[in-house]
Amino acid sequence: MISAERGPIRTRTGGALPLTAVTAGTVAMVVSYAGPLALVLAAASAAGLTEAQASSWVWAVSIGAGVTCVGLSWWSRAPVITAFSTPGAAILVTALPQHGYPEAVGAFLAAGVAATALTATGVFARVMARIPAGVVAAMLAGTLFSFGTAVFTSVRSAPLLAGAMLLAYLLARRLVPTYAVVCALVAGLAVAGATGGLRVDLPGLGLAVLHFTAPQFSVGALVGIGVPLLVATLAGQYAPGIAVLNAAGYRPDSRVVCGTTGLVSVLLAPFGSHAVNPAAITAAICTGPDAHRDPAKRWIAGVTCGVGYLAVGCFGSTLVALFTGLPKALVATLAGVALLGSIAGSLARTVADERDREASVITFLATASGVTIAGIGSPFWGLLAGVAAHFLLRTGTAGGAPKGRRSLPERGSDGPSSPVRTPQSTRTAPDGMS
Repeated sequence: MISAERGPIRTRTGGALPLTAVTAGTVAMVVSYAGPLALVLAAASAAGLTEAQASSWVWAVSIGAGVTCVGLSWWSRAPVITAFSTPGAAILVTALPQHGYPEAVGAFLAAGVAATALTATGVFARVMARIPAGVVAAMLAGTLFSFGTAVFTSVRSAPLLAGAMLLAYLLARRLVPTYAVVCALVAGLAVAGATGGLRVDLPGLGLAVLHFTAPQFSVGALVGIGVPLLVATLAGQYAPGIAVLNAAGYRPDSRVVCGTTGLVSVLLAPFGSHAVNPAAITAAICTGPDAHRDPAKRWIAGVTCGVGYLAVGCFGSTLVALFTGLPKALVATLAGVALLGSIAGSLARTVADERDREASVITFLATASGVTIAGIGSPFWGLLAGVAAHFLLRTGTAGGAPKGRRSLPERGSDGPSSPVRTPQSTRTAPDGMS
């Protein structure tokens, strides 16, 4: 089992799947395709790939994410959400045209082997275990920050659509809080349909045709594609992806989760998969209370998301039009309201421990800035800045508090030593990664 406790969690679903969990998994799947997939298609176009190669790429990343999402969620009874590497796809938009496609596949394969070795052996987990919980929470808050502000950016660009979704969400939170995200989605689709905003033109359904590419290895591709892809995926996806699960109180064995996704990436690389990895943004949609009030039942959201991946993958790029045809404001607003709970929780943990508060705030600001250096996104640089600040500020301290300063709980709060409630069925350690 991925969870430290053996045996499946026994839950009563009354013979029917929980609507909120199914909705959360569906929303996570839609968000995955509506935005990041555009980077994959852009990279394929920039590199001049054939239609068969591009379709096989979509199939590979979809099947890889689907199999791992369903398998890991079912096995662990936790909402383990996986996806294809978004920062990796962003790197490929500029890097892929500079190399032959077989050489790029060789770089995909090498990056997958390296990721599997670093995660399955526990090296990656040991590094993450030394990072303070507040700093990790701040990285998550900074990563999700832009999705929260996008709700109000959408209100400015599409006031009727985004405004109706936000109003529906708030009213539902007051009247039927369990179905708030569902109500926002229904309101968005209704307004988009009434105003002609849904421009979905589905061609005839056809099964995806696989295209095998024998990998070739070159120093240029390994350095130009393999190394940036590995670093960006580990720092931008693996670290925040595991952190999302930990922050929600789930404690899967990261060696199994990350090692499995790395192995699947290796197996599917010849078909175009650049990287399959634990998800962060979409995972936050499925791990919060909006997915289900009972933490032990949120794994259903993970299975639902994975089934959606598999359905899209089987039909290649045919169903991509369904997601790319949705109004951008609808997708942005939907993701934003679905992540409000996760943003609030991450911000609360960011400032919970006074001893690491400054380092955590530095992490949040650096991550929320969206800065990209050397092709590596802000989550990595925010985490690096926070860890550096943590060690600099804590150097030469006694008892964990800076000299001349006592670490006391704030008035009106339970203080930094307050226990954090975690799902009883998956808890193996106190909340936090340090």
